[in-house]
Amino acid sequence: MTPAGPFPLPLSAYPDLPGAGLATILRARVDADPFNAVATGIFLLAVLHTFFASRFTSAAHALQKGHDARAAATGVPTSPNVGAELLHFLGEVEVVFGLWAVPLAIGIWISRGWDTVTGYLDGVNYTEAVFVVVIMALASTRPIIELAEAMLRKAANIGGGTPAAWWLTILTIAPLLGSLITEPAAMTIAALLLRRQFYELQPSTRLKYATLGLLFVNISIGGTLTHFAAPPMLMVARPWNWDTAFVFAHFGWRAAAAVVLSALAYYMWFRQELRPLGATAPPPTPVGPTIVRRRIPVWITAVYIGFLLWTVVNSHHPALFLGGFLFFLGFDRATAAYSTLEDFRTPLLVGFFLAGLVIHGRLQAWWIAPVLSGLDRTALFVASSILTAFNDNALITYLATLVPNLDLRMKLAIVAGAVTGGGLTVIGNAANPAGQALLDRYFDDAVRPVALFAGALAPTLIAAALFLAF
Repeated sequence: MTPAGPFPLPLSAYPDLPGAGLATILRARVDADPFNAVATGIFLLAVLHTFFASRFTSAAHALQKGHDARAAATGVPTSPNVGAELLHFLGEVEVVFGLWAVPLAIGIWISRGWDTVTGYLDGVNYTEAVFVVVIMALASTRPIIELAEAMLRKAANIGGGTPAAWWLTILTIAPLLGSLITEPAAMTIAALLLRRQFYELQPSTRLKYATLGLLFVNISIGGTLTHFAAPPMLMVARPWNWDTAFVFAHFGWRAAAAVVLSALAYYMWFRQELRPLGATAPPPTPVGPTIVRRRIPVWITAVYIGFLLWTVVNSHHPALFLGGFLFFLGFDRATAAYSTLEDFRTPLLVGFFLAGLVIHGRLQAWWIAPVLSGLDRTALFVASSILTAFNDNALITYLATLVPNLDLRMKLAIVAGAVTGGGLTVIGNAANPAGQALLDRYFDDAVRPVALFAGALAPTLIAAALFLAF
C-alpha cells in the first residue's frame, strides 16, 4: 500500500523539468505517482465503453428477441431475459462513467486504503451534475416548453410554420438561449421541440445524425454570449476576471455567427429532404405529459419561470437551488392539472453520467496540464478541441486555470477549442447527455458515436474557422 499523502497529487508537487519533452514530463509524473497510469487506463476504458455502448444495446435486443421466440414456441409467457437486461444496462451511455468508477474506487482502495477512497469521493465537486438534474427537470415541464414553443413559433411562422422552418428555428434560436438559461436547459427545450416538430416525422437516418450533431455543436458554442451560462466559461470567468462584455467581444459574436452559418449550411445541404417532411407522416405526438390540455394561467407560467431563474442565478450554490427545487416539487404537485413532472429518470441518468465523468476527470490533470502548457496558439486550440471530445469541456477549461503564466491569447485558444469540440461526442459537453437521452429513441438501438462525429464535423469546422480567423 502506498504511504498516505495528498490524493491526487497537486500539480505543484510534481518535479519541475524545464526544457524537458512531453514524454519525459509524463514519465516523471507516473514515477512520482504510479497510480496516475492506473487512473488514466481506467478512464480510457470508460471512454472506449461509450463508443461501444450501441453494440451492447444491439446484443441485448437480439438476445431478448431470441428469448421471446423460444417462449412463443413453447407456449410459455415471455418475460425479460436477465442476460438481455444486463447487456442493455451496459449499453446505457449515461451509466458508463459511474460503472467504471467502481474499479477506480477498488484500485484506490487497494493502493491507498479506504480512507483515501472516501476522502477523494467526498472532495469531488458534484455541483454541476446536481445542477443539470434540476435545470433539466425544470426546463422539461409543460409551462416552460409551451412558452418556448410559443416564442419559437413566431419565428417559424415567418417561414410558413413548416417542419423545415421549425427545424431551422430550433437549431438557431434555442442554442443562443443557452447564454441566458444555461446550456442544459436550452438543450432540453431544443431536444423536446425537435422530438415533436422533426424526429416524429421520420426523417432519414443521415438527416437524424446531421441534426443531432448540429444541435450538439450549436449548443456547445451558443452558450458563450455571456460569462455565466456555459460550464466551460463558468470555470474560467472568475479566475481570469472575464465578464459578459469581454466574453461577447471575444467569443459571443463569433459563436452566434457560427450557429447561424452552420444551420443555414445544413439547411441548404438537406433542403430536398427537409421540405417534404410532414406531408405524409402521421401527426407529431405532443411534447410533455399526456394529460388534458388545459390552458395554463399566466401566473403559473410566471412562477415556473421564477423557479428557472432562481436555479440559474444560484447555479453555484446547491443549497439554494436544491431548496428551490423542493419548493418547486410542491408547487408542481399542487398545479398537476397543468404540469406534472413525470419523467425524472432522464435528468437523474444525465446527472449520474456527469458525476461519474467528474470523478474520473479530476484524476487526469497530471497529463492534460502539461499537454496544454507546451503548445502554440493554433496547436493549443486543436489540442483543446480534441481533448474535449474525450473529456467534458468544462474540465479542460478548469485545468487551464491551473496552468501558470498563460497569456491572454493562450487562454482564448483553450476556451475556444473547448467549446468548439464540445459537440463531437456525447461526453464533450455537459448538455450533450441530456440531448442524447431525450432523442435516443429515434435511433436504431442507440446513437452511434462515429455517425454522431460525422454529423457534428462540418459545424465544428465552421466554428473553428470563425474562432481562429480573428
